[in-house]
Amino acid sequence: MVRRAQVILTDSTYPQIASSPERTRLEEGRPILFGVVLALLGGLLLVAGKIPFLGRLPGDIVIRRENWSVYFPLTTSILISILLTLLLSLFNRR
Repeated sequence: MVRRAQVILTDSTYPQIASSPERTRLEEGRPILFGVVLALLGGLLLVAGKIPFLGRLPGDIVIRRENWSVYFPLTTSILISILLTLLLSLFNRR
């Protein structure tokens, strides 16, 4: 089923999109859920520095020279990606 948005032209400079009557209550609450998840992830990032192994896994690339250093958390990024994929797939099941 393809939903199509209708653009309503008004006196304002920005067009308004008409809400579809087929939207369910769950779909209307998704932006709020997304905001809550985003806030929780932000809080997790504040606490993440206190987790001892996060960012120091084998496979994380660290290059240190005399005046500069480069840090690329490759393994940590892959691990976080897998965990978020599993978590989000649980929420998106219907």
